[in-house]
Amino acid sequence: MAFSSNDVIHVIGTDAAGLEHLSPHLQELVLSAANLAAPRRLMESVTTWFMDQKVSELPELKTTDKPEELIRWLLERHSNTVVLASGDPLWFGIGRRLLQEFSASQLHFYPAPSSMQLAFARLGRPWQDAEWISLHGREPEVLAIALQKRPSALAVLTNPMEGGVETVRRTLCSSGLESSYQFWLAENLGHASERLQQIKSGASLPTDVHPLNLIVLLACQPAPPDPKTLPLFGIDDGQFLQQRDRPGLMTKREIRIQLLADLDLPARGILWDLGAGTGSVGLEALRLRPELKLLSVEQRSGGAVLIKANAERLGVFPKAVVEGDALNLMRRGNLTEELCPPNRVLLGGGGQRRIELLEAVLNHLSPAGRVVIPLATLEAVAELRQVMEGYGLSVQLRQHQIWRGQPLSDGSRLAPMNPVFILRGQT
Repeated sequence: MAFSSNDVIHVIGTDAAGLEHLSPHLQELVLSAANLAAPRRLMESVTTWFMDQKVSELPELKTTDKPEELIRWLLERHSNTVVLASGDPLWFGIGRRLLQEFSASQLHFYPAPSSMQLAFARLGRPWQDAEWISLHGREPEVLAIALQKRPSALAVLTNPMEGGVETVRRTLCSSGLESSYQFWLAENLGHASERLQQIKSGASLPTDVHPLNLIVLLACQPAPPDPKTLPLFGIDDGQFLQQRDRPGLMTKREIRIQLLADLDLPARGILWDLGAGTGSVGLEALRLRPELKLLSVEQRSGGAVLIKANAERLGVFPKAVVEGDALNLMRRGNLTEELCPPNRVLLGGGGQRRIELLEAVLNHLSPAGRVVIPLATLEAVAELRQVMEGYGLSVQLRQHQIWRGQPLSDGSRLAPMNPVFILRGQT
């Protein structure tokens, strides 16, 4: 008799111990089943368990790893049907496919701990703030996009058929964030042969990785580098400390390089970095021109501490780092003569008051000075360009679209980053 709308399929998740760890209620469901389906990796333990139970008659057994084959088998049965699965059937398991064929009222789900839960349990870390992605049937670009947001914890379900662990490592490296994350490889979780190990930056990957694996990336403070080993400019994004509540919100490496070129830094003089964020552009400017006097201003709470910490990491010494509103700072006359007038200004903040801030900057700018402004919208470009031209500056506009190479199963692809407009004005 074929499956009817009144029949129910019990979908039971199991851990590595198979049926042994099921509750008495779930074990009774299995024992009373007339039809029982399980993936191949569970079937041996299932038959052994039935033998231990000394049952007189086994249910009709179906073993398959092919969802479509399972669906056809289920549609030909009715009543007392149980499907066994690993972990949580509704977390990258058979549950999703079953719900495409049967209504939710026809399916009763009983989850076991998922591999993600087990991984964080082994790490001893809460996971309510963790994000996750799956690379099964997806290109690694989804991982690169997730990393741009700098999550505090990210679980990655690898696809062993498309590069697996190596793909995740390459994507992390190409994003410039290898030093910003602990890389944990969890294999065969819940089984006697499970393994959890941290792969250090630059270390070789194991050659015997189990196909049942996932990776957990945990954000960490990058170890202080030796400033002498860093490049003169174009330092990897992951080397900078960032705001914990707004990770990833910093000027990316390729744009920093272009901004430094557009500033055309003099050997000596005064550079203002307003809306400095992590301080990255101004601090790299000091590596190029150590005799510049740098004023970094950042409004966000903790901004000054963060910039000073990054300055120490890079081995440079800004003249002043101020936490506060740059416009109010200039209006109150809180700038010393030593730091005014500026020869170069990088204007990265301002928000809704950006026109007022730019006007205040232009009123302080030295002769032959230059202002460079990275922007995200055309509306901001139109507003600020008009102000620059109104003050008699020679204005140039460029748009920069950066692509970063990301791994594919058979090579690499270019993944786009957000475009940036750069306004440059010179007196």
